[in-house]
Amino acid sequence: MAEFDSNSRFERENRQVDPVGEVLAPDKDMVMEQILDNINTTPIGQVLRKIASLPEVRKEKVLDVRRQLTEGKYDLDERLDVALDKVLEYLTA
Repeated sequence: MAEFDSNSRFERENRQVDPVGEVLAPDKDMVMEQILDNINTTPIGQVLRKIASLPEVRKEKVLDVRRQLTEGKYDLDERLDVALDKVLEYLTA
């Protein structure tokens, strides 16, 4: 009868994967560097750059519009069309 070693049975199962080593693998670093190098030349990169340059949110204005919406005094359809036109114009300029 063969000798049974319980320690060797679980050696393979107890090996731990090095997630840091996998994430920081050189080939993945190169891919990320290529993405970052080319981000400004891609359409999505250009849109992201423009979005990042937009001004901060004006909380007072947001609260005022919310109040008008709840009171039924805000013409949402018309203003939404105007806002979308401005955003698209800004992003494509």
